[in-house]
Amino acid sequence: MNDTTMSPTATRAELTIDGRRLSYLDFGGTGRPLVALHGHLSEGATFARLADALGPEWRVIAPDQRGQGESDRAADYSREGYLADLEALLDRLGLDRVVLLGHSLGAINAYQFAARHPERVSAFIDIEGPVRFGLEGSHPLAFLLNLTYEAPTRDALVASLGPAAPYFADRLRENPDGSWRLPFHPKDMYDSEEQVHGDHWADWTASTCPALIVHGTNGVVPAEQVRAMVERRPGTVSAELNGDHFLLAGDPDGVATAVRAFLAGI
Repeated sequence: MNDTTMSPTATRAELTIDGRRLSYLDFGGTGRPLVALHGHLSEGATFARLADALGPEWRVIAPDQRGQGESDRAADYSREGYLADLEALLDRLGLDRVVLLGHSLGAINAYQFAARHPERVSAFIDIEGPVRFGLEGSHPLAFLLNLTYEAPTRDALVASLGPAAPYFADRLRENPDGSWRLPFHPKDMYDSEEQVHGDHWADWTASTCPALIVHGTNGVVPAEQVRAMVERRPGTVSAELNGDHFLLAGDPDGVATAVRAFLAGI
């Protein structure tokens, strides 16, 4: 699902928020800061290849968002919680103004943060993040509730995952007692997905900085919604790639080309 090959220049650090660890990767360099926010069931390392493509002009910083990767589980997965984590990260790093880039959940976090803190966002890039979704139909992450979170051994956990094993086997974590777990808790991500659903048009149109939408021909954002997102928000452009929701893995070069072209103009 994700390319998490680590860049040799990336360093991992963390900050503590209300006793909870928020881990992040800093891909380094002296370029302008760009904070990259991953989607559900992912982690900051998924941006390693893009960080290499954007350097040295851009210093990419990619947190493991709450409850995923190396970051601790949180008490809630509300919209306010995710945005507070991002604000705390920017404050910790002394970043007054940044470009935000996000995929899926991360894209929604990016444009909602820009709506609430316009003075801190010079531009944002939305990769496969809709503005209205999940109001009807079944829960897309309902399958998670059937997954085993942890097991005594890595082999046992992989076996328990069944058809889902190929998506997560390379990112399993070992606990201090030698047992193994998923890099997220299934119930946490189910709840997080539920709380990100809704109509977010007011947030989308609240900011005025330049914005790019990168969407797939077979992604989750309908073409008519992309057109409306561009038309209803001045300063917004779009780039369509041949692929599905997981463009960072499916067409990393296409994503990098679109992002570089946009960043060159801001």
